[in-house]
Amino acid sequence: MSLEQAILDKVRQLPPDKQQAVLEFADTLMPAAAKRMPLRSPKGLWADLDISLSEADIREARREVWKNFARDEF
Repeated sequence: MSLEQAILDKVRQLPPDKQQAVLEFADTLMPAAAKRMPLRSPKGLWADLDISLSEADIREARREVWKNFARDEF
């Protein structure tokens, strides 16, 4: 008998309220990272806004943002 099957057999013998407690305990054992929502791409976030950005637009925006920052001279 596998470990999974042994756990299922034990849980099935419990009353519903205890089964719920086992489920809640199992949830606390899950890593927090597994519960995070998957990241969405900006394209997906902007899909309904009818925004179109090209690589040239992004490159120009980056130049604009960084133009006033001091650069280290070596």
